[in-house]
Amino acid sequence: MLPPERLARQARELLADAVRVAHWAREAGLSPEQDAARAAGELGMSTAELRENWSRARLAGLLEIDGEDGAVSAGWRLRAWERDDTAALRGWVALFDAWCLARPAPPDADPSLVTDVVAAMPQLLSVMRLSEGPVTAAGLIDLMRRRVAELRAERPDGAGPDTPAPEPVEPPEAEDRATTAERVRLLGWALDALSSVGALTLHARGDRPARARLTDLGSWAMWTKLEQICVAAQSPAGNIEQSAVAMLRGCANLTPGPARAEYRAWLAVRPTAPAVDELLAAAKGEDALIRGLAFQALRVVGAPASEAVRAVVDDPVLRPYALLWLADHEGGDPRETAESSLGVLNRQEATWLWVDTASAAQEHGAERLLLDHLDTAPQPNVAELVDEIRICGHPRTVQVLLALAAVHPDQTVAKRVRRAAFQVHSGGA
Repeated sequence: MLPPERLARQARELLADAVRVAHWAREAGLSPEQDAARAAGELGMSTAELRENWSRARLAGLLEIDGEDGAVSAGWRLRAWERDDTAALRGWVALFDAWCLARPAPPDADPSLVTDVVAAMPQLLSVMRLSEGPVTAAGLIDLMRRRVAELRAERPDGAGPDTPAPEPVEPPEAEDRATTAERVRLLGWALDALSSVGALTLHARGDRPARARLTDLGSWAMWTKLEQICVAAQSPAGNIEQSAVAMLRGCANLTPGPARAEYRAWLAVRPTAPAVDELLAAAKGEDALIRGLAFQALRVVGAPASEAVRAVVDDPVLRPYALLWLADHEGGDPRETAESSLGVLNRQEATWLWVDTASAAQEHGAERLLLDHLDTAPQPNVAELVDEIRICGHPRTVQVLLALAAVHPDQTVAKRVRRAAFQVHSGGA
């Protein structure tokens, strides 16, 4: 596997034009779509190239767009793009995760078949990673057919525990020919979309792909995701000497008891005020998991952290966490709707917090937890949750919606959620 600096260089090359568009938008303070002719002319791109690279810039998380007036500002990844390899790699992974939005499915495609193909692709990519070589189109078609059959067998459809096991997967000739042909067409779309974001290379025979192979970036991304899933939780060593971010990251896989012990040890060797400031600085970063863990560590600090936590209540990223921390510390119920001196989370803040915690699960390979996380949503049903997620303003709204759609067992709901992700990404209502 290539070293991180070479992978980051490849990520920068793939997103070079998207970064140019992002810088233009940041300097202009507006979306290039608001003045496409001017933006395209100044950047030396066609209008179609401009729109594609603008889409990539947003999917890669390079920009922050104000939901009210559409004002554009640089995101953390864009500010750190040239000096921080992590920024470049995480930006590319965000684009990779949103491949089905980077190049949307054919408009005439059957939505249920699109859902099948999108849901099957992670396993196909994993097989490609493990094969360490090109996989033929015939092999991918067979893998997809089998994976779709498995997914459909796993979906709850009213079958009880005594329901007989599904019959073995029938050969492709037993399937409806039109459906098979459509799945093959959509597999071609998926491979083309993944190729367009730099995850794989396609080798064609005539006008049809004959085989596909992961790129270095694609192989690294799948290795990283497989490692996140397979790694065993271990208590990290040397946390006392680590920075707040490194300590919190080391505690990510610990259960609450051992994690609190790590927090106490880390805090014990530091003056309280600087330690609290370092934890809050870590919480302001882009990683939602680190944010949540930072406030768990601040609970161990207790009363000495109150003044510093109050000081960040007006920070839009930290506000929900800070209000809950303060309400918890002072013995109140943070979910009470009555007015208090602390204030409470309004519906939009509660929704933003739900998306932020969901993004932590999604970014760290625990997408399956999103189904359990639905039970904690402030809305009574998925339809209302999706409607309010779309307007909450969280920068990872699209990624969370895509992850939720990928794991939700009800395909009608999954379709609605995926459509919402596309609407958020495209700026639709």
